[in-house]
Order: sequence, then C-alpha cells, then structure tokens
Amino acid sequence: MAGTAAMKAVFGDRARLQGMLDFEAGLARAQSALSVIPADAAPAIAAQADASLYDMADIGRKAVLGGNLAIPLVKALTERVDGDAKRYVHWGATSQDVIDTGLMLQIREGLSLLEDDLTALADACAMLADAHRATPMVGRSFMQHGLPMPFGLKAAGWLEAAHNAITRLARLRKETLALQFGGAVGTLASLGEDGARVRDRLASDLDLHAPATPWFTLRDRLVEITSALGITAGLMNKIAGDIVLMMQTEVGEVFEPAAPGKGGSSTMPHKRNPVGAATARGAALQAQARAAAMFTTMDQQHERAVGGWQAEWGLVPELFVLTAASIAPLASALAGLEVDAERMRANLEITGGLVFAEAAMMKLAPDIGRMEAHHVVEAACKTAIAEKRHLRDVLGEDETVAARLDSAALEALFEPMGYVGSSATFIDRALAAWAAFTKKA
Repeated sequence: MAGTAAMKAVFGDRARLQGMLDFEAGLARAQSALSVIPADAAPAIAAQADASLYDMADIGRKAVLGGNLAIPLVKALTERVDGDAKRYVHWGATSQDVIDTGLMLQIREGLSLLEDDLTALADACAMLADAHRATPMVGRSFMQHGLPMPFGLKAAGWLEAAHNAITRLARLRKETLALQFGGAVGTLASLGEDGARVRDRLASDLDLHAPATPWFTLRDRLVEITSALGITAGLMNKIAGDIVLMMQTEVGEVFEPAAPGKGGSSTMPHKRNPVGAATARGAALQAQARAAAMFTTMDQQHERAVGGWQAEWGLVPELFVLTAASIAPLASALAGLEVDAERMRANLEITGGLVFAEAAMMKLAPDIGRMEAHHVVEAACKTAIAEKRHLRDVLGEDETVAARLDSAALEALFEPMGYVGSSATFIDRALAAWAAFTKKA
C-alpha cells in the first residue's frame, strides 16, 4: 500500500499494540493514584507496557481465536508482570476500552502527521500564488475556456483548501479524541463507586477527553474524524486533477519536476507523465472509499456491537495511510512545479479572443444596457467563429461598438490581466491568512 513511512509506523502492528499497552499502564496509574489498586502495582504493570517485549505474530495468531487483539495482549501482559501486581492488570476494563483508546492515541499522532504534510503542501501553494499573481491563464468552466485569470489565483485556491484542511484536522485533534472506558456494557460496575473517578483520572493521564458517557456503539466522533480525512483526500484529488489536466500535451501549462527515472514510459521515450499527481489521485480515491465505508459501520447494536466495530479495525488505519499517500507526492510536485507562462498566454489565444467576450459586453453595457450588449457581442462571437476571425476584428467592424470604443479602447479589452477583477485581492487575502496562521503556529 502507498503511504509515508511515518504514517505506516503510526498505524503499524507495533504502534497498535503500544497504544493498547499505554492504556493499560495509564489505567494502572489512575487506579493506583486513587487507591483502587495497591500503589506498587502501577509501576510493575507500566514496566511491562512496552510493545517491543511482545511477540506480535503470536498475539496476532491468538487474536484470530479470541476475536480481538486485546484478549491475547492482556494475557501476555499479565504473564509478564511480577508478583501480586499481575492480579491488577486490566482491572475493571473490557477489550473495547483497550482497543478504542489505543486507536485514539494512534489517531492523535496520525492527525499531527497529516497536519505537517499539509503544511508543506500549503507552503508550496503559497509560493506559487505569490510568484504567479500576474501570470495570465485561461479560467475554464465546464472544461471550456471561460475568462482570463492569473495562475496565482488558482494556486491561492489550492492554498486556502489546504489551510482549511489543516484547521479542520487540528480542531478534531484538540476537541474530538476521547477516552473509551466503560467496562462490559458501559456501567463500570466492576469498579463500583470508583468507576467515574477512575475514568476521569485515566482521561487526564492520557490527555484525552472524557465524554459524559462511554461511546461503545455511538461512533459519531470517530466518523467525524474519518470524514475529515475523506474531505482532505478529496481536496488532494481535485488539486492533483488540475495538475494532470494542465500537463496534457494539448495544454502544456505546468509540469511536475523532472528527475532521472521519473515520469517516463516503458515504451514511449517522449513521455513525461504526471506520476506524483497520479499517485496522489490513486491514493485519494481509495481513501475516499474507506471514508464512505465508515458511515456504514455506524449501525452498531445496543451497548456492544457485532460487525461494525470490527470493520473499523482495518478501515481507520488504511484511511490514514492512504490520506497521507495522497498528500506527500502532491506536495512534492507542487514544490517543484514548472510553470510555462508563455504556453498559458498562448492558450488564451486559442479561441481567437472569445475569452474576452464578457469583458466587451460589460464595457458596452453601461451605454446600451446589459441585454443589448450581450446580443451585440454574442452576434460578433458567432461571426468570429463562422469566419475564423479574431473577435477583436469583428467587434471593430460593428457600428454599435465602433461608436463607443476607439481602437485603443478595443485593444485594451483584450489584455488578459486587464479583466481579472478582484484576483489580486483574493490572492492577498489567502496569503495573509496563511501567513497569520503559520506565525501563530
């Protein structure tokens, strides 16, 4: 599976076991501090809460029989703890407490990694937006030439999307990660009157939120997180898609950075493929499928679920790995993106000036009204297309236009950067927001 080494490590087998062991060590510390278990039990349990001490393959095999990883792991942990302390391993907890909380600890690290990767991508977008604020290109609507726009505005849009994604993930990391601790059916009856106190103390120890009630079968907080990853992957798919389209031979406006062995073809020596964008899109599509599947897992029965909970075990780690895989190659492509400003300008002329039709209409509208101006320019466009002439020349021969615009005014209408509206302001706002965010961070 594609993905960054760092994210694969966070959601690898060892990290999964470590998250669960961190729960067990934290539980022992909380209970010891509240005199629920002997004071010397906590350090004895914590000393064995190291994933490197365990045979992961053996635990994996036994998990198949037990139904989950917690059962063989708790048994192995208990066997390693010396003396009477072993009696207090997993005191009052159930398997889902261990697995869900361990997952939340992994998710915290995973979200942080995604934020870092997105920051690198956003920085690349910011550089492009600033460098190309006055580089004209065609803005496309329904895949057709629409109006002129600066390439910097397109990059600024990418920047804002990445900025939004970072903000969204950071909020979830701070507000949504929650302890799972409810015992067999969410009552913590095994701890008697100490249950709520232990739960609060454990949440504090692990730096997780303690919801009012256990959430065994209420998975909204988890699906909110995975939904955000699906959104992030979708944004990466869109940006990578823009690059793919702009790299088409017929367009040729941008190119991913070249490197030996990168982007070639096994049979066509001339090819320069958008491999970074392709990798990002492939990963993003897979991530979005898993994010969608997470909604189906929310149908969980009563207090402890059959099927939905188990489905999460594969979906969540894969979703994080694939989302990271959609960001990293795209960030690299954007950081070294080669922009062909001459080709962008040449593409503006492909339609023979038709992309300036709205500019001509709005110039005439104050004198003759918008609807009449639309009719005049539309008729000129049809003539230009039929006779394969430049729109500027056709408009210059129109009596209505000639009576209101001299040759200099008409020529000015066809200057690409003369009809980009508030683009500069939009670019500045996106850059300023990003600068303020990074300074605050």
